[in-house]
Amino acid sequence: MAALGWLTPRKRSATARSVLAGEAAAEAARKTSRELEEAAPPEKGDEPQFPVVGDDRAAAFFDLDNTVMQGAALFHFGRGLYKRKFFQRRELVRFAWQQAWFRLAGVEDPEHMQDARDSALSIVKGHRVSELMSIGEEIYDEYMADRIWPGTRALAQAHLDAGQKVWLVTAAPVETATIIARRLGLTGALGTVAESVDGVYTGKLVGEPLHGPAKAEAVRALAAAEGLDLSRCAAYSDSHNDIPMLSLVGHPYAINPDAKLRRHARERDWRLRDYRTGRKAAKVGIPAAAGVGALAGGTAAAVALHRRRR
Repeated sequence: MAALGWLTPRKRSATARSVLAGEAAAEAARKTSRELEEAAPPEKGDEPQFPVVGDDRAAAFFDLDNTVMQGAALFHFGRGLYKRKFFQRRELVRFAWQQAWFRLAGVEDPEHMQDARDSALSIVKGHRVSELMSIGEEIYDEYMADRIWPGTRALAQAHLDAGQKVWLVTAAPVETATIIARRLGLTGALGTVAESVDGVYTGKLVGEPLHGPAKAEAVRALAAAEGLDLSRCAAYSDSHNDIPMLSLVGHPYAINPDAKLRRHARERDWRLRDYRTGRKAAKVGIPAAAGVGALAGGTAAAVALHRRRR
């Protein structure tokens, strides 16, 4: 697939693009938060000593993939689009291989993430935002609702019960992230902003994907707009790529952490939570775990092809 123009900009530095992506995500998140606040919250659970009840200058920021939800939201969204004949079988095999890699490695590989984003952008180009939002609601029910980690969900609910706002922060499209946030009763979502003109996707991004440093910029921008004190806020993630975001807040948590984040968290005495039944479990029955079912053969073929190329 030909490289998109935003991948190799000439006039903006990496830092400038991260800031642009972060500010765009913050703006999109604030725009949708009022609507999400009207949704009825889930049933209350037990409140731990932290977070502090009534601290309205504190908030919580949760990574999505493998922190709140098992697997990658973009993959599950792709499965739903395939079911609705948005693209061909060979592209679903690619999505399946990306998900298999994600579960095997336990980390976000930049090349695989870029390939997944390129595929998603080409698929949605020319479609209306409203159309994808409507389909996204259905896809959540079909593929995502049963993959929410109960432990992480309880942590988010504790912040809500304390009267604090809770935001998802993810490289997934902001529309998908917003749907998930609303379904979980959260405040809103910071996500990658795809460009649209007159409500139609152009196939380009605003800035860059909300990943790594861009997440930190988004949280910083949102905190400034909301009047939050980051030293009183909490952040949760599974990936070392989110260390910039975790380092911003006074209460960082490593959730289902990869090896690099686990080491980093232990060195700095950050809190850790692991809701996985076993670190090796993801290596068993990957097609079933990823939900690709009938594409087991296709995934195996993709894995074999990758090994031959190596």
